[in-house]
Amino acid sequence: MLSFASYYGDHMVLQKEPAGAVVWGYGEPGAAVTVTLSRDGGLIVMKKMVQVKGPPGTWTTVLDPMDQGGPYMLTAGQGSENVTLQDIYFGDVWLCSGQSNMAMTVLQIANASQELVAAAYYPYVRIFAAAPVRSDVELEDLEQIDLLWSIPTAENLGHGNFTYFSAVCWLLGRYLYEALRYPIGLVEAAWGGTPIEAWSSPRALQACGLSEDMGSISPHRHLSGPQTPSVLWNAMIHPLLNMTLRGVAWYQGEANAFLHTDQYNCTFPALIADWRQAFHTGSAGQTELLLPFGFVQLSTYRRQSPHDSFTWLRWHQTADLGVVPNAKMPGTFMAVAMDLCDERSPYGSIHPRDKQNVAHRLHLGARAVAYGEKDLVFQGPYPTRAILEVTRGVLNVTYSQELVWRRRDTRAFEVCCSSQPSPCGWLPAPMVAVESRTVMLAVAGCGTLVLGLRYAWAEWPCEYQSCALYNSQGLPAPPFLLDALPTGETPGHLETAGGRELLLLPGSWFSQGI
Repeated sequence: MLSFASYYGDHMVLQKEPAGAVVWGYGEPGAAVTVTLSRDGGLIVMKKMVQVKGPPGTWTTVLDPMDQGGPYMLTAGQGSENVTLQDIYFGDVWLCSGQSNMAMTVLQIANASQELVAAAYYPYVRIFAAAPVRSDVELEDLEQIDLLWSIPTAENLGHGNFTYFSAVCWLLGRYLYEALRYPIGLVEAAWGGTPIEAWSSPRALQACGLSEDMGSISPHRHLSGPQTPSVLWNAMIHPLLNMTLRGVAWYQGEANAFLHTDQYNCTFPALIADWRQAFHTGSAGQTELLLPFGFVQLSTYRRQSPHDSFTWLRWHQTADLGVVPNAKMPGTFMAVAMDLCDERSPYGSIHPRDKQNVAHRLHLGARAVAYGEKDLVFQGPYPTRAILEVTRGVLNVTYSQELVWRRRDTRAFEVCCSSQPSPCGWLPAPMVAVESRTVMLAVAGCGTLVLGLRYAWAEWPCEYQSCALYNSQGLPAPPFLLDALPTGETPGHLETAGGRELLLLPGSWFSQGI
């Protein structure tokens, strides 16, 4: 009868200070449970007494905040019954969720054999994988587990294709461990071919005017996993809410390039806000309310695509502001992946094998946003203004960082200079020169009328690591879209001075004071 909840086990990592780790389990209703944390030698560090609530016959306690390290033993006792967990460490716990690019295992990525061998050098990065399960009702505990808490090995990092353990999650945890030098716990809850609606609670869906009763979303050939609203929230996220977390990593969106693309600028920020509130409440306030939330912006799929759904999805991943964190998505960070294409991937081009760069870019964002590391460059250059020189027929775009011009791409930038703003006729604006932080674009064909500007607006915008613009740290400039607003309106302010028009871009973190 006495037990810990399903996702507590030997070798696990519990969240370190300043938060307290939540521990819960099952017992005889009405009875008292004593939870004891002790050193391996038996020295008792703390004791907690808690009553079992019944029904449902569960107990919950919050451990006092603990410094990083271990190993410890965690024991629950009720009467003559005892259950003990061994080799417990305190560190940071990260939840990794999403669809198939998150579910790709270390076995499937570039340099897999070396990465699998390297697992032995990271015994303090511990891993756990929930099984792909759906439910029509919110579950209190996981119904099924693919990988119990484990010390990483070549076998459990490369169990099979799209099973366990997540390569992006593992590499993120490994890079964080190398930077922080204390234990990292990684929890995978991912399922390929799933739309964001399946991972969203009914509350999050309602925030975007969607109903949880919309039934199963019509099957699409690109979607292999469950599509019914909230079924993965119910079975794979809701059971974890009592866990004290340090952050979330999310890699999802390909499914929504085919389903409800135009709603993602609401559904994604709504999911983030809802998960934060739910984990904060579920952990008795131990998981911080502004839980750091990192995500991967979509990579590539088709080289020649008749659709622009991938480009719109990338834009909607930033709540249409181009960069994060921003006013609509505070406490977030993004790994740009549009330059990590992989046409020859044996798993299809939608599953690129370079997950090392993805995780590297993600971990930079985590260090800057989640851990507050100062002066760390964690994202690529983004434009802050554009000045149109009418007499010369050029548009000078100023960026936030020093630029590295990797490729002379005539179609990287496009301008809209149609006399009819809708639909916009986009024309290439060739890059004439790049100097320090400024790109000069040729727009002679536009005359005095520039209605819009966009960059890397394609499903497959460039070849591998060869987009047009990067910073000196090798981080790519993210895609952006600007529709110019009438004079005097903000944030797309236009004014004429000395025969030139000044255009301030709404996606800039400078213009938003972030």
